[in-house]
Amino acid sequence: MADTNRGVVYQGSGTVTVEDLDFPELTLREQNGRGLQHGAILKVLATNICGSDQHMVRGRTTAPVGQTLGHEITGEVVELGSDVEFVKRGDLVSVPFNIACGRCRNCKERHTGVCENVNPARAGAAYGYVDMGGWHGGQARYVTVPYADFNLLRIPADRDTVMAKLTDLAMLSDIFPTGYHGAYTAGVTTGSTAYVAGAGPVGLACATASLLLGAAVVIVGDMVEERLRQARSFGCETVDLSQHDDLGEQIEQVLGVPEVDAAVDCVGFEARGHGKEGSAGERPATVLNSMMEITRAAGGLGIPGLYVTGDPGGVDENARIGQLGIRIGLGWAKSHVLTTGQCPVMRYNRQLMMTILHDRVQIARNVNATVIPLDDAPAGYREFDQGAARKYVLDPHGVLSA
Repeated sequence: MADTNRGVVYQGSGTVTVEDLDFPELTLREQNGRGLQHGAILKVLATNICGSDQHMVRGRTTAPVGQTLGHEITGEVVELGSDVEFVKRGDLVSVPFNIACGRCRNCKERHTGVCENVNPARAGAAYGYVDMGGWHGGQARYVTVPYADFNLLRIPADRDTVMAKLTDLAMLSDIFPTGYHGAYTAGVTTGSTAYVAGAGPVGLACATASLLLGAAVVIVGDMVEERLRQARSFGCETVDLSQHDDLGEQIEQVLGVPEVDAAVDCVGFEARGHGKEGSAGERPATVLNSMMEITRAAGGLGIPGLYVTGDPGGVDENARIGQLGIRIGLGWAKSHVLTTGQCPVMRYNRQLMMTILHDRVQIARNVNATVIPLDDAPAGYREFDQGAARKYVLDPHGVLSA
């Protein structure tokens, strides 16, 4: 390839830069000691800034300086390893953020978020993320994807159709499946009532998925009015958590009862106190505990929000190792079902792709997808950190703006 590569690099707490990077090579030896002949090199057509990336950039993980960023990737195949059989050059593809081998027990059981062979430290890997296998990030012009036949989702539409829907299709790599996973595992279904904690992009995607699943009412809670306004724009009810202490009381004003059938945590470990507690700063267990309070007995809790085992900025010694004061006794007494962990994207991405291609959902509109050039990524990170009600989509080659 004659082109050059550039990408987003973490430079320490609060700082990212866009740097020249080595061009991906399939001859490189990856972290598990084997070659990449099962892989593909993609020209990245769209790649998004994620709240999970923001945790790293805030210095709330053990990410090292020099970590390349980005795990939400949509692209075009430009080079293939000799072992790739079915993916072809020129294919337009969505990349699940989970890296998976397709061979281990977990992959065969479709638990692709915890593949056993792509991270020497523990099960589960992702592009451009701390402690997730050392894989290069996809907020770049080009990126390598291993196990291409297994990992890549080919988009079965002509190029003009794909380009017209590219901002929607860009949500398939993470937030749309993640939001759907949270809603689905919480038990959201036809006629149910759902509470979504957090109106960031994942929360808005979860609210969208809840409506797609048939929820009668979706209530979204957040502390940023602009984000709540975005949730209301496509039919959700909202609760301003900065103004109210009693979440159940606010839910009762909407539903007539102080509880919901299902609740989803789209906030994670940087949760802050609600209402009067807001001035107390972070309360990392507050979302989980409030969800157990307002979810009916025998209801479900989906927890796609990120929780980590190492948080240098944790509020206390327990929080720094991910040990939180969760009221498990309350959850046990109410027979709640809790589902945690990375979304196994492959379980949902093909079906959700079809809802986009056949105009059943407008996910980019609902999450307020905002296209910016790759070189504007540092500004995008700053604005997102300040609570902007946007999902920033980076445009490394200018195809979205064109």
